[in-house]
Amino acid sequence: MSYEKDISDGTEGSFVPETLIPALDELEAAYKEFKADKACRERLKSLLRDYAGRPTPLFRAERLSAHVGPSNLKREDCFIRAPTK
Repeated sequence: MSYEKDISDGTEGSFVPETLIPALDELEAAYKEFKADKACRERLKSLLRDYAGRPTPLFRAERLSAHVGPSNLKREDCFIRAPTK
């Protein structure tokens, strides 16, 4: 990937330190691999929906249901965000 950008005044420049380019190349390759893997994208989508999204859906607690009857739980502990100001 080229990190050189054409700026509106016609100049070009690198927007990242040169020492970061290998790490950015590795990140780009991993992202392309992730983007091409439909199963991985679907898994991320479900995790974001079920654990990070709001409202958090209910899920069937199978082991608890075996002891006390049909039980559904709402997970609120799976995604902790820092408070916003």
